Amino acid sequence: MEGGHGMSVLRIDGLRLKRGAREVLRGITFSVARGELVALMGLSGGGKTTVLRSIAALEPFDAGTIDVDGVKLHAGRSHPRMTTRELRKKVGMVFQLHYLFDHLTAIDNITLAPLHVAHVARSDAERRAVQLLESLGVAHRRGAYPRELSGGEAQRVAIARAMAMDPPLLLMDEPTASLDPARRFELGHTLRELTAGGRTLVVTTHDDDFAREFAARVIVLAEGEVVEEGDAREVLTNPKHPATRKLLQHDVVA
Repeated sequence: MEGGHGMSVLRIDGLRLKRGAREVLRGITFSVARGELVALMGLSGGGKTTVLRSIAALEPFDAGTIDVDGVKLHAGRSHPRMTTRELRKKVGMVFQLHYLFDHLTAIDNITLAPLHVAHVARSDAERRAVQLLESLGVAHRRGAYPRELSGGEAQRVAIARAMAMDPPLLLMDEPTASLDPARRFELGHTLRELTAGGRTLVVTTHDDDFAREFAARVIVLAEGEVVEEGDAREVLTNPKHPATRKLLQHDVVA
């Protein structure tokens, strides 16, 4: 599934970002097609999370453009409010630590944005939240608070919350980090079902087994640049770039 430009939900062009004297991103360019699951890989500090944060407008960048399903982000200190409001409808983000609101139940975490950003009627927001929780297998936990949820449950609630606004693009930072193998497999299938429904996913991961099994494509970053990309199995079985090989040796400690 190679994305022609008409089909791409995400296009990143010449993305650069500096922190002090250090160039964290050095001219990143790639696009992701609708319904694709792309794994963004690389050693820690390679810029993976920074790319996700830039796409979600949580991190200003110094050069380049990001286009998310027609919403364009440009370099500079901040984005116009109109742009960020439009972007919220296009992108859902699941952070490594879930970041659920502790004082709200699972269902209230999910209905928050639909109620306050999209001004959806509460009954509709709650009905949709329950559907999302059901599709993720955690509807029975709708009344639980985050501290009462297991890691896997909290993650599923976080995915449901990210999907509550029905965004075409879902970003996930190291989703398998805290999961045992059975849960990782379960999550992989869940993500694959989302892409089958036309959702586009960009996932940062250290987990090459997970990427090989579930991602369509892998993009490898090293020192702020894309050094290798292609079919997940192909790249991870026959890595061409030293950084990719290093990554595959590292998974013992990662």
